[in-house]
Amino acid sequence: MKSKFNLSIAQLADIANDLTRKIVAGFQQDNTEIKCLPTYIHPKKDTIRGNATVFDLGGTNFRVATVSVREKTTIPGSVERDITEMKKDGFTREDLFNAQAKTMEQLDIPPDTPIGYCFSYPAKSLTDGDAELINWTKGVHIPQMEGCPIGKPLLEYLNKNTGKRFTDIKVLNDTITSLFAGLLNPGFDAYIGIIVGTGTNMAAFFPSEYIPKIRDMKGWTGETPVNLESGNFYPPHLTDLDDQVDAESDCMGGQRFEKAVSGMYLGRVFRAAFPGEKLDENLSAVDLSRMINNPFQNKEEYVETAYQIYERSAKLVAASLAGLVQNLRHANPKIKRVQVLAEGSLFWSRISTGKASYADVVNASLKEVLSALDLAEVEVTIAQMENANLIGAAMAVLS
Repeated sequence: MKSKFNLSIAQLADIANDLTRKIVAGFQQDNTEIKCLPTYIHPKKDTIRGNATVFDLGGTNFRVATVSVREKTTIPGSVERDITEMKKDGFTREDLFNAQAKTMEQLDIPPDTPIGYCFSYPAKSLTDGDAELINWTKGVHIPQMEGCPIGKPLLEYLNKNTGKRFTDIKVLNDTITSLFAGLLNPGFDAYIGIIVGTGTNMAAFFPSEYIPKIRDMKGWTGETPVNLESGNFYPPHLTDLDDQVDAESDCMGGQRFEKAVSGMYLGRVFRAAFPGEKLDENLSAVDLSRMINNPFQNKEEYVETAYQIYERSAKLVAASLAGLVQNLRHANPKIKRVQVLAEGSLFWSRISTGKASYADVVNASLKEVLSALDLAEVEVTIAQMENANLIGAAMAVLS
């Protein structure tokens, strides 16, 4: 099975170059493979002060928090609930709003605060700070929401039905919130936000003049936060097992990178590697990590294959980061120091059996791929920040 999932440095460089080209295409026009969605918010760095309410809607959980942004940012209150009910047939927009309102009511929320909404699904940023849902992913199919604004209807619902008054709402992708939070670590030439958990995606800042499709955007200049929607990347060097996972998915042909990388799909790749064996249909990346960390409780072939799939995911992430760094250098050849703020349970998962953990594989492979791309002089620092999504969303709505 080794040959199925092993990727050489030359192949990883090929993947990086392919992504670089597709990002350039996404900057030229809409509806390309890599969507390159601009976010029309300029985050402030040093002058943000105030209180915000933050909503964070992910693949399986919904979180509400109060965030106080001062010289030292604090999170006075936070509550989280499982919201996998979103994936059930018949779940409506009203059900979603009601679930969010009930979760919020568990917190003591200051009066007249704005909402920073971290929304982890493909969405097109609007110039008023709202966003329009492009399509649901991660097994969610709530009707009558695609193609519509996300924030304004929710704001109206909450102000009408909860007894609370919220002054504004800004909707951001989770990679954008990580990108913004990363600005709290000064001294870098460029910043990247990345998520590798249930799904996967990346974001970065680019000069507006480097993005032809927004050159005519009146009143918008300077650095533009860009949500790549890189989970939809279709890289070279995938396998027939990846094709099988795609064919059996509910979004055939889409999110090919995500299907080879993210926690939601790694268990499916594993099951495809062992056809005919009775494996749990809900097998996930967490289960693969458990296999790897408990080798004597599982078949040797299972443990080895689980680690190959886990390691390949990390190497694919490294290749994608190298491709994005290459774009950043094209935009600004002076870039030497890049920070990647990484979020997601898979990215920061640990292996306890002597094998390299996910972040370690990403770091090591990234150095090798950058060297293969003649970018060895670029120093990439991968950082972690507790509650980055909450802090980034608050920074956005208070900017």
